[in-house]
Amino acid sequence: MKNLFFCLLLLFISLNAIAQKEIYKDLHPAGVQAVITKASVTVSGIKIDYTAYTGYLDLKNDTGKLTAKVFFTYYKKDGEDASKRPVCFTFNGGPGSSSVWLHLGGLGPRRVLLDDMGAATAPPYKVIPNEYSWIDKTDLVFIDPVSTGFSRAAGGESPKNFHGYNEDISSMGSFIRHFLSRYERWSSPKYLAGESYGTTRAAGLSKFLQDRHRIYLNGIFLISAILNFGTNDYYPGNDLPRALYLPSYTAAAWYHKKLSPELQTDLKKALKESEQFALGEYASALIKGGWLTDAEKNRIAEKLSYYSGIGKEYFLKSNLRVDENRFYKELRRDDGLTIGRLDARFTGRDLDDAGEFVSFDPSFSNIDAPFTSAINDYFQKELNFKEEKGYDIFGSVYPWNYSNVQNQFLNVAESLRDAMAKNPHLKVYVGCGYYDFATPYFIAQYDIEHMFLRPEARKNIKFYFYESGHMYYIHKPSLIQFKKDVDEFFNWK
Repeated sequence: MKNLFFCLLLLFISLNAIAQKEIYKDLHPAGVQAVITKASVTVSGIKIDYTAYTGYLDLKNDTGKLTAKVFFTYYKKDGEDASKRPVCFTFNGGPGSSSVWLHLGGLGPRRVLLDDMGAATAPPYKVIPNEYSWIDKTDLVFIDPVSTGFSRAAGGESPKNFHGYNEDISSMGSFIRHFLSRYERWSSPKYLAGESYGTTRAAGLSKFLQDRHRIYLNGIFLISAILNFGTNDYYPGNDLPRALYLPSYTAAAWYHKKLSPELQTDLKKALKESEQFALGEYASALIKGGWLTDAEKNRIAEKLSYYSGIGKEYFLKSNLRVDENRFYKELRRDDGLTIGRLDARFTGRDLDDAGEFVSFDPSFSNIDAPFTSAINDYFQKELNFKEEKGYDIFGSVYPWNYSNVQNQFLNVAESLRDAMAKNPHLKVYVGCGYYDFATPYFIAQYDIEHMFLRPEARKNIKFYFYESGHMYYIHKPSLIQFKKDVDEFFNWK
């Protein structure tokens, strides 16, 4: 009898151990080390219960060798059929930025508390429930690329293997493929959401995922888009960005009330006039270069002053080409103020008012400390994720390798066009802040219109504009509109 009893006891213990192992396997797929927490948030008046997975996913190459441990936070709505529930892979840009901005700015179930205009409160900073989260529409996966956040290359692997356009696309594509398998989300509708260089990454991934892994997407969110570096980066001899930046000068001058009274009455009307002048007379003048007569130069300088709020003589001294870095200093020089690059609504003060360029970006200083403090506190206290190493808001990823486009500008608009041509169901959201100088709104429009999409594909792209800056969701009226626009996009058939 004793032997029988012990045999039954051992059998019970063995079965229980197997059951526990299976439970552990369900919670933590192979190649994942994550802390699991439960929480809820109310969105649009409806309480959403969700599970958060915070931790690392192992990246392995085709031979099975570990190459990196990528940090992620995965929010999954409880009680939903994963095969029908969308999943959205989300990342910021830089390159070298963690996903903190979209995570705690507008998309995740928690957000940093700022005032309604987006200005930081006094420290210490707070994290509050985000009633405008996307969690009611999609599950969310926030990814920190290698060398950002807590993500690191594996021992023996050089971080440089991840620091470049092709390297980044490959590793992020690998993460998405591994995630879909390990969390059994292959049958889910799939979306990407990228901000700034994250839009460059998203456009590149749209083609890479299709061509390399046969993963076709339902939609892409391009938040403050940069697709063609040739239209954004100004160098002597590359005049196109000078024309495309002008409407952003107009927007900033309008906000700071530096335009003529007739232009101050209506922002959108002023922008439309500025856009037409930029594409017409101004672009023509830039092309003419030294062929311009003095009379033509004077006429163009007068109009540039009219649409930018800074003096005609300054444009003449700058050969009709006022760099945006000079503009930040010049627009409100007489007031002793500079304006922000990420968000021109914000102002700062330099050591003196005589300099040519600003000494710091007041719009970045406004969000740097709140988001850094908040994400660290949030991981530790609410997501119960403890990590000794620091969370790198911006990782050391330079020099970034652009060897794929030596002697030319990176242009991922063509990658997006290719993906849309092969996948006619792919829909694209393009969001722009009028006061954003990092990725100006008119440049995004220009890039899309120069993809030369067929009419049926062009109908799958929608633009959305906000009276805010690069992180337009920090401005509460824009955050509210952002949520409405995103809901509309997810419901778009």
